[in-house]
Amino acid sequence: MLSPESLAQIDREVAKYPADQKRSAVMAALRIAQVEKSWLSTDTIKFVADYLGIAPMAAHEVATFYNMYDRKPVGRHKLTVCTNLPCALSGGADAGAYLQKKLGIHYGETTADGKYTLVEGECMGACGYAPVLLVNNHTMCNHMTPDALDRKLAELN
Repeated sequence: MLSPESLAQIDREVAKYPADQKRSAVMAALRIAQVEKSWLSTDTIKFVADYLGIAPMAAHEVATFYNMYDRKPVGRHKLTVCTNLPCALSGGADAGAYLQKKLGIHYGETTADGKYTLVEGECMGACGYAPVLLVNNHTMCNHMTPDALDRKLAELN
């Protein structure tokens, strides 16, 4: 279900823990699976659980608890806008509204061309750099004014 390259990455994560603690690698294994598959289906979560030798429900609990895991297909670029109070007061709400208007979608939606999914995010720990945007769960962008958002979207095209 996962490529040999992804399995090798998971094996490297598993090797960081004692042999009887493979479960500790579940977050990293789910991230690796999501990078390959673009989202985590129930079958993918079960595969990861089986690979780690844990109950499928244990992996499912992790995948549904953390918002970095996508349980349904998302666009090629997942844009997460921090809307927690410090960011909201420092332009996060405006950044989110700008992206919704520019992309023609609301939070939780994907553009018709499948290019962008826009989501609200909880605190990203970068309040001093607000408003912040997380791209594809990996790249944090700060001071996201309308001009900065336009540049980021152009870069992603």
